[in-house]
Amino acid sequence: MSNNNIKESQVVAQTRCWVEAFIVRHNLCPFAHKPFQQETIRYTISSASEPKAVVEVLMDELLRLRDRDPELMDTTLLIAPNCFADFRDYNEFLDVVDLLIAELRLEGVIQVASFHPDYQFADLEADDVRNYTNRSLYPMFHLILEESIERARATHPDVQSIPQTNMDLLEKQGVASILEQLNACREIGP
Repeated sequence: MSNNNIKESQVVAQTRCWVEAFIVRHNLCPFAHKPFQQETIRYTISSASEPKAVVEVLMDELLRLRDRDPELMDTTLLIAPNCFADFRDYNEFLDVVDLLIAELRLEGVIQVASFHPDYQFADLEADDVRNYTNRSLYPMFHLILEESIERARATHPDVQSIPQTNMDLLEKQGVASILEQLNACREIGP
């Protein structure tokens, strides 16, 4: 999945579309509405094709989020369009992400949610529609402040029900409908 000829602005535009038209529209993450509306989501691209180079960008973004102005940035989507074409490689890299968070002493401060075009939960088949709760247009790492999660949890009546609610919604929509929505975002040009 090398996307070297795709411009960074196009990757960001497509990802913003995915957040708005898929995540926010279907309420897959009830906590995404506010940062999306307030434009406090930082979209960062790592154009690297090697994981080592992604680590450098990831480290910078973790520190930037830690030190951010809360009025300007609430969360970060680090998008790696040229790396981690294989979901297994991406999934293994999540261990590196966890180690980096520990090394930077950010455990309990920042957590990472994972999204990949071929995301697959361990207990589901690859073609199961429920995998789309974590499928994105590009491999990406969602860097989230723990304090933001705690504030959001305080406003949601049943946080534990979110994953199952999302899976039920996607099963009702079906794969064809979901692919149509995702393809509409993929068609956004530079």
